[in-house]
Amino acid sequence: MLTVKSFEFNPVQENTYVLSNGKDACLVIDPGCYFGHERTELKEHIEQQGLSPKILLNTHCHLDHVFGNQFVAETWDLPLHLHEKERPVLAVAPAMGLQWGMPFENYRGEQILLVPGRSVTLDDDRLEILFLPGHSPGSVGFYCREEGFLIGGDVLFRESIGRTDLPGGDHATLLKSIREQLWPLPDETIVYPGHGEPTTIGHERANNPFLR
Repeated sequence: MLTVKSFEFNPVQENTYVLSNGKDACLVIDPGCYFGHERTELKEHIEQQGLSPKILLNTHCHLDHVFGNQFVAETWDLPLHLHEKERPVLAVAPAMGLQWGMPFENYRGEQILLVPGRSVTLDDDRLEILFLPGHSPGSVGFYCREEGFLIGGDVLFRESIGRTDLPGGDHATLLKSIREQLWPLPDETIVYPGHGEPTTIGHERANNPFLR
């Protein structure tokens, strides 16, 4: 059984997730820790819980979700898992950071490609990889069918959706991703987004004004 722990990091208030399995293994999704105290908070939580990170994942590679990639990779000797279409997004993230006045050290190690339809496994727990383009060209979500939750990145928020005005974004594609990949999920499925509070598929299907 997976436990979801979230952290709100960096000035864009991005949600970083640590998923642990009740043993000593965990995975880190979208480490947005930019400041030193944020990196310390993440590291101390993992150490205090007696966890050993096994996998580093990006739902997508906009700069607020990748600030801490290199830190996590170096600290726990992990390669980065991302969708192939996010490689160019990751490559330009430092330039975007300079535009925002937030320079950072980009990830520079091995890249392992996530394939939609396959799964990421942590011992006996499994996260299905859902392809959810629109906010970013290679956005993916990680769906735990057995426990009824989705780590969704910046695709679907509580009564909102991800922005599509950044390079590679497309509004119609985003709506299509949500309707075809997320709406079929059970109403009670919890969505842990890249920003803001969790929601459920049922709530969004009934109340999201962008998808009526």
